[in-house]
Amino acid sequence: MTPLDYEYLQKVLKDRSGLLLSADKKYLLESRLLPLARKIGVAGISEVVQKMKAGSEPLIHDVVEAMTTNETFFFRDKTPFDHFKDSVVPELIKARAGRRSLRIWCAASSTGQEPYSLAMILKEKAAELTGWRIEIVATDLSPEVLEKSKAGLYSQFEVQRGLPIQLLVKYFKQDGPMWQLNADVRSMVQFRKFNLLQDFAPLGKFDVIFCRNVLIYFDQATKSDIFNRLMKAQEPDGYLFLGAAETVVGLTDSYKVCPKRRGVYLPNTGASPSLAPGIGASALKPASLVGR
Repeated sequence: MTPLDYEYLQKVLKDRSGLLLSADKKYLLESRLLPLARKIGVAGISEVVQKMKAGSEPLIHDVVEAMTTNETFFFRDKTPFDHFKDSVVPELIKARAGRRSLRIWCAASSTGQEPYSLAMILKEKAAELTGWRIEIVATDLSPEVLEKSKAGLYSQFEVQRGLPIQLLVKYFKQDGPMWQLNADVRSMVQFRKFNLLQDFAPLGKFDVIFCRNVLIYFDQATKSDIFNRLMKAQEPDGYLFLGAAETVVGLTDSYKVCPKRRGVYLPNTGASPSLAPGIGASALKPASLVGR
């Protein structure tokens, strides 16, 4: 793979998915794309790039798919889900008593464990939410992982990662070596193909947004832009959940830290959306291509 090949792949990944591939990540690209090269019957990554440049849209899709990280598991990091269950949902039940509805967005939802974790929490609160309209929207770049998500079918290894045994017994049925989530829980989640570089307006407004462990792959300008647009997609008294290694600090004034709740942020409705320090508006480029 030549430096020009790597530069081309960096640009494609940035434009299609927002993924920022730094100069020291060649090993990662090679480990993900060499199996793809073998699959399509070419000698190496340079030949993959040639086919991409020739206009092979399916191959470009496969390259983006191969480079997208889909690591996830049920109740990942536990603490955010405890905050959601013990504090956020009770507060929203009081705040939304008049309209009796909740809308939740899981961005970059991968194979579905995160939105289904939230669905099980809400299922456990069924008595308090009787007569409420609950909408969980889960979005991802990859059609393949979205199909897996919809099926709600997980291996023994996947259900052993973070899923309490009492919830496994209560909400899953064993199907040979696999475990399938019950249909009533699956029906609580709507899965859609969507790209965080797209306009959020068609998705509507949300009370809670989970956007965890995806923004760490974007550059500062893209992170800042996404935070500012997330706030516009959120109710003024809503909640944003980020991953353990993520923060809004130094990137935007659109959100503020939620006291005593690690990883939870509140819309800063009194602030004007702003870019991170040192980032000019010209650094932000609108994306018209679909994906995560």
